[in-house]
Amino acid sequence: MKQLILVFIGGGLGSSLRYLISKFLNSSETGIPYDTFAANIIGSLFIGVILGFAVKHESLNNNQLLFITTGFCGGLTTFSTFAYENHVFLKSGDFLNFLLYTTITFVTGIIAVFIGIFLVKFI
Repeated sequence: MKQLILVFIGGGLGSSLRYLISKFLNSSETGIPYDTFAANIIGSLFIGVILGFAVKHESLNNNQLLFITTGFCGGLTTFSTFAYENHVFLKSGDFLNFLLYTTITFVTGIIAVFIGIFLVKFI
């Protein structure tokens, strides 16, 4: 039960941050979902840092990892919104933005995880 509460609280904090990011980066004029992109990349970078730190220093316990990774990072990042935004691109026939957004998000997200893990080497 304790672990469920930790994930719940972490998820709420991550979702709140995602909401704040959307308030600052939402771009209805261009149709490009910068807010979702930013939240997903920030979450990818952060999970890389946290998991890299946890492996390097062996200082985070299972409850702390659940709170931060599953809870906070899970609440911050959003695959469902990403999938819906791609649906909108496809439905409107905007195949170029669909291809660019999908490719750039996946590639940048994976690179962000690696960068996060790499940065921990200097901590």
